Amino acid sequence: MSTAANALHAVSVHKTEALLFFTLLQLAIIILAARAGGELATRLGQSSAVGEIITGILLGPSLFGWVAPDLFGQVFRSAPPEPMQILSQIGLLLLMFQIGLEFDFGHLTDRKHRRTVVWVASAGLVLPFGFGFGLGWFATGLMPASVEPLASGLFVATAFSITALPILGRIMMEFQLTRTALGVIAISAAAINDVVGWLLLALVSTLAVSHFEPAAFATKVALVGVFFAVSWFVVRPLAKRMVALAQPNRGRLSPNLLGAVLALIFAAGMTTYQLGIFAIFGGFMMGVILHDEHGLREAWNTRVGHFVTVFFLPIFFTYTGLRTDVGSLDSAADWGWCALVVALATAGKFCGSYLAARRCGLGHHESGILGIMMNTRALMELVVINVGYDLGVISREMFTMLVIMAIFSTVVTTPCLRRWLPRIGHPLPSVVRE
Repeated sequence: MSTAANALHAVSVHKTEALLFFTLLQLAIIILAARAGGELATRLGQSSAVGEIITGILLGPSLFGWVAPDLFGQVFRSAPPEPMQILSQIGLLLLMFQIGLEFDFGHLTDRKHRRTVVWVASAGLVLPFGFGFGLGWFATGLMPASVEPLASGLFVATAFSITALPILGRIMMEFQLTRTALGVIAISAAAINDVVGWLLLALVSTLAVSHFEPAAFATKVALVGVFFAVSWFVVRPLAKRMVALAQPNRGRLSPNLLGAVLALIFAAGMTTYQLGIFAIFGGFMMGVILHDEHGLREAWNTRVGHFVTVFFLPIFFTYTGLRTDVGSLDSAADWGWCALVVALATAGKFCGSYLAARRCGLGHHESGILGIMMNTRALMELVVINVGYDLGVISREMFTMLVIMAIFSTVVTTPCLRRWLPRIGHPLPSVVRE
């Protein structure tokens, strides 16, 4: 090898090592900060995920970049962002599979309270969707100039409609609501909300990338429908047979089954990417088709789930935080719009759920608690708005406002439940009272 080639190789190795150094530095800071934020949130009576979300935002330009801009630049701007972006997307793909596994469609077969579930789920979608669409359509000054108001309106509407099923489920477990009738209604309605919400997001994404060409849009919608049908009627039986042969149970997940499941998730992600919608939909669909494999779910949560939530999830929160700059809302008008976003999203979800519950015969306090739980957005909201931001249909200012709305709607859930649950005679666990 010539001297010039040796020098070029040395430079390449140095660049790779420097990229690895800064990536590891970022990961160490993100993981430790997320653990600290989650622990602090738990001590304050919040879900640990709330602390992790807020920590991710604080690591961005909203606080870290504002207080110590040079150090922030050294940590997060000294290397290309692609490694963190790829890690966040892989983690999100795995997390969406995990979320799909957690859907318990058995709730929806219970005849008791089914009418309430349907009404709450429908009203909890329609009213916030209408509010969000109106806001996205008319707030043209907050949207990219090159984007059609229809696309922006549909994305904001979808973001308003989502309920964060994983975070809600975690909060319900902390308050011991999972075995109550109210808890069953809430989790079932939230499941319907999320299923419809993801379908809406897939369709809206398809509409955005088809540039409003009817033929292209119809083709993409048809292909997405074919993917869902093939996943359910072809891939599902084969995947279930594969799981049955491996017999995962009591947390046991064989290397061969884990490898096959990971390959299935990645193949589905590549497929949905090729269809013109995001790879995360493929991961989510693979989780949904295996939702009734309880042994697989237990084994995945035992062997893989904690790694996904401890390692990958904080990366996604920080990736969102690096895009969120509260300082970009630098005028009273911007903060006025932000307050309107929070108010409309909260009122739409709470009022829709509350009024539907009242119509079905629930009392004032029960309906209020249901509205509070359905208003929890957190992770799912962040996924939706990141998709919209990546597609360029919402501006950075609107992105920041929606992040603030997601945090607000999640943070208020625990104190509101602590205040309202005793009014229906539900005892508060001691860990929540403190």
